[in-house]
Amino acid sequence: MRQIAKPAAPALPRDAQALTEWLQAQTEALLPELTQISDAMYARPELGMEEHFACGLHTELLEKHGFTVTRHYCGMPTAYYAEYDSGKPGLTVGFLAEYDALPGIGHGCGHNVLGMASAGAGILLSRMIREVGGKVIVYGTPAEETEGAKVAMAREGAFDGLSFAMMAHPAAGWVRSGRSLALQPLQFEFHGKTAHAASCPWEGINALDAALVTMTAINALREHMRPDARVHGIIAEGGQAANVVPDYCRMQYYVRSATKKYNAELTEKVKRCAEAGALATGCTLDITEFEPPYDDLVTNEALMDVFAQALSDICGADISAPDENMGSLDAGQVSHICPTIHPYYDIANGTPAVAHSRELAACTITPYAHKTTGDTAAAMALCAYRVMNDSALYGRIREEFDRIGG
Repeated sequence: MRQIAKPAAPALPRDAQALTEWLQAQTEALLPELTQISDAMYARPELGMEEHFACGLHTELLEKHGFTVTRHYCGMPTAYYAEYDSGKPGLTVGFLAEYDALPGIGHGCGHNVLGMASAGAGILLSRMIREVGGKVIVYGTPAEETEGAKVAMAREGAFDGLSFAMMAHPAAGWVRSGRSLALQPLQFEFHGKTAHAASCPWEGINALDAALVTMTAINALREHMRPDARVHGIIAEGGQAANVVPDYCRMQYYVRSATKKYNAELTEKVKRCAEAGALATGCTLDITEFEPPYDDLVTNEALMDVFAQALSDICGADISAPDENMGSLDAGQVSHICPTIHPYYDIANGTPAVAHSRELAACTITPYAHKTTGDTAAAMALCAYRVMNDSALYGRIREEFDRIGG
């Protein structure tokens, strides 16, 4: 843990318009640092849990701007915790930073600019909270594309003290935070008995048959799943020779649903399909998780409304309704602990670019993406400041969270 002396916080304008203009000027001055780092990460992409270069750039930046940084956070070598404490009581705000890349295409999910939007928001907010009090925390959360570090961090209690949390993801458009699907990974391993498939198959117990029964049972279950549910998987291992009864078969499935509660119910039904396959063939069965499970993202709409207004005030962006097509996010874990939003911001400027593509990766190093990353950082900072400065507003945000349930 290391801390650099905090720079003196500038006096804040009292007028709302003047404050917005002041924040825009602060962002413009900070943006070259953010751009230099995001472009450096683009040129040197790193996979999940290997982001040593990116993590070093993040932590050096935050220390330079007065944050106290803890490296190797929650036992992960490329995670960090950066805190700026105003020294006065108040709310605690968390910004979630990501910086892992994808194999083969680098930053095709734009995490090089996402991380800078969150770190930038933390730095800007740290310059605004001298009067309102409270703390700003930037979390470095590695491996979003694979292991989902936020899952382990949530399990360790990393987010328990937050009043609210936010992040914004680069995309081809400005989109409100919506929902994501809860995800439960399941691995089924069937153990049978080998035999010659022609001369004495009756001596064998076919593990591949157990997998086929499981698949048939899951397909029959689809008629009775809710429309938002998704169950999909593969046979990862199913035998090695056609003339040998396979004694081992391994399947990997994802069970996804719109809510954590229903996904737990559906997961038990899918497990019973595998149990049926084992029972029908005489195999034994091991059920494990091959990846961490993700909770569904529950957007706090009251907080989202504050961000949308802040974004409009900063850059005039018109943000659209969330997409109905959903994947899964490890930020979902955070949204069950405190009020959370995960909106999307435009880096494509009309260029056809989808997530996890080389085209989106190329967008991250354009002047347009650099500017919208700064605008988004400023909007998150302004959103957080307005909530921290208005107890009635935070009360509405918290009431929504308590009513819907984390």
